[in-house]
Amino acid sequence: MSNLMDSFCWLYGQPSCQGRMKVQPEHFVVKEILGFAFAGAGEHLMVKIRKTGENTKYVVNELAKACGVKSRDVSWAGLKDRHAVTEQWLSVHLPGKPDPDLSEFEATHPGVEILETARHDKKLRPGDLQGNWFELRLTELDQPQDVVARLEKIAAQGVPNYFGEQRFGHHGNNVVKARSWGNDEFRVRDKSKRSFYLSAARSWLFNQVLSARIEQGNVHTVLAGDYLQGPTAEQDVVIDTVTADIQARVERGELAITAPMMGDNALPTSAEAEALEMAVVEQEPLLLKLIRDNRMRHERRPLLLQPQQMVWQQHDETVTVSFVLPAGCFATAVVRELMIERELEDGRHANFDQ
Repeated sequence: MSNLMDSFCWLYGQPSCQGRMKVQPEHFVVKEILGFAFAGAGEHLMVKIRKTGENTKYVVNELAKACGVKSRDVSWAGLKDRHAVTEQWLSVHLPGKPDPDLSEFEATHPGVEILETARHDKKLRPGDLQGNWFELRLTELDQPQDVVARLEKIAAQGVPNYFGEQRFGHHGNNVVKARSWGNDEFRVRDKSKRSFYLSAARSWLFNQVLSARIEQGNVHTVLAGDYLQGPTAEQDVVIDTVTADIQARVERGELAITAPMMGDNALPTSAEAEALEMAVVEQEPLLLKLIRDNRMRHERRPLLLQPQQMVWQQHDETVTVSFVLPAGCFATAVVRELMIERELEDGRHANFDQ
């Protein structure tokens, strides 16, 4: 990974193995998990696509043309990588119209396949996504056995739930812009840019708090005043006194230790946990000012990410691993604990192909 992510601590120590990811699009496969069934009727045509080497917004624009609608009439639950093979659903608003013939669209877009269509009574929105299934092929590994050993640790204890490098832009440019905006050096009127910079600011602060807890050796250990997340919001709790039972529930995965997605309201944590979080985030006063000026609401995010359905196999210098992650979590957070990624020939890192 690049120097940007190298500033954050590794849970199992910096990997010694070097290798490549996404040498070919087929080396990074993503399948979307919506987690709900379609109504079978309604104004929205649901189109399941498999795309190779194309980004989601390009396909959205082309599908809109094929359906005779504007791009804003096509929606998605999540954006998917370009340099990959990805499957996802798109929704097209076609009130009172029959399903269009998409055979010409497929014929003229060899990187896109139509896998399935359906009808639904609501459009897809960001946030509708339950998760994603990933299959990653890590190649040219100089220490593949070390990768396998780390996979065993990850299956047992998870990985840091870091926001990936793509959240921060090339060379962290979104964070740089966010600091400048927070310093009143310019105004941002474009809604998408505002969203990018605010998201980068909050994600950066979360990563900093998470890294600090790893460095201090308490990422698995409940602190007095920690905000613990349960299966539902009603089961969330702030811990005044740490007990053996509470610690055991965290270790069993019943409760999750969290860090802040900063907002303009006070932290819900207290005591030792609040002091730790504030000591970290106050080192970024411009990002805090930006978040507060824009009235962002405080949220919580688990410190650790536990990949589900993990399966892997090694063949010579290649390790193929598959797993399921919840929406909003990054496969690169898993890869980061496995190997040091060699740069592509043009100096980029593979996880920037959005």
